[in-house]
Amino acid sequence: MLGPRVPELRALELLVEVARTGTVSAAADVLGITQQAASSRIRTMETMIGEPLLFRTRRGSSLTPTGDLVVQWAHRVLEEAAQLDAGIAALRSDRRGHLRIASSLTIAEHLLPGWLVAVRADQVRAGLEPTEFTMTATNSARVVDMVSAGEVDLGFVEGPDAPTGLHHRLVGRDELVVVVAPEHPWAQRSRRRVAASTLAGTPLVVREVGSGTRTVLERALVGLAVATPVLELSSTAAVRAAVAAGAGPAVLGAHAVRDDLATGRLVAVTVHGLDLPRRLNAVWRDGTQPPAGPARELVARAVRSHQGR
Repeated sequence: MLGPRVPELRALELLVEVARTGTVSAAADVLGITQQAASSRIRTMETMIGEPLLFRTRRGSSLTPTGDLVVQWAHRVLEEAAQLDAGIAALRSDRRGHLRIASSLTIAEHLLPGWLVAVRADQVRAGLEPTEFTMTATNSARVVDMVSAGEVDLGFVEGPDAPTGLHHRLVGRDELVVVVAPEHPWAQRSRRRVAASTLAGTPLVVREVGSGTRTVLERALVGLAVATPVLELSSTAAVRAAVAAGAGPAVLGAHAVRDDLATGRLVAVTVHGLDLPRRLNAVWRDGTQPPAGPARELVARAVRSHQGR
């Protein structure tokens, strides 16, 4: 029988994330909880154990000797708990057989295929029947609608913020990049730099309203005089092709244009005074954790893939 000083698994998971990220707020962000909730879990755990677990400074948090020891134990406990979770989920063959996913285009085209292959390989190694995955690639707004309506079991979206009304887990971050064709005047400029006002005043090739890429761009350009887009297209591939053909500049995710930049098909341009980060989130409808089984395995794989970068 467990004694009264054994912390909950969620608290141990949080402490491990604090050790990895260096701050309580960053760990809370990864786990999809508020900083206040995270701080409360840490305090409760310290009260149960009877020792401080963290040194707290303005720069962040570091483990006390006791905290370091608890994290070492927690890794083993969480690994065993994950195996228990996977085993219980395996008993629910109805949940393992088929997983419906909706994903924003950048994630669907450049990240999700690798995650799916890795999950299937994990299942095969564990002696489980591989899950059948069905994926719909669309914009982030439509993904949120599909998850909310129960049309899919799990979604992946891009944007400056996590969507409201759904549970979420941060699985990665991406940066938007301004790209032009090699023949474009911006590609010839010294150091390839333009001002944010110049970008805003230039007719761009853009994604449709509702895409995470467009939402991040529009928010970044608030307060500037924005030109009417030269083209509005519904896929990242179409935007890349239009830019390469000379239609005009575009702002796309770094994952989406990596190969084009490497081959010289497109050229990246730096914009003064403009930051274009965005969050990549897994979203689901019910429960504080992703649905047990392949959905939870897929989210965990996505998080681990990002941590390994």
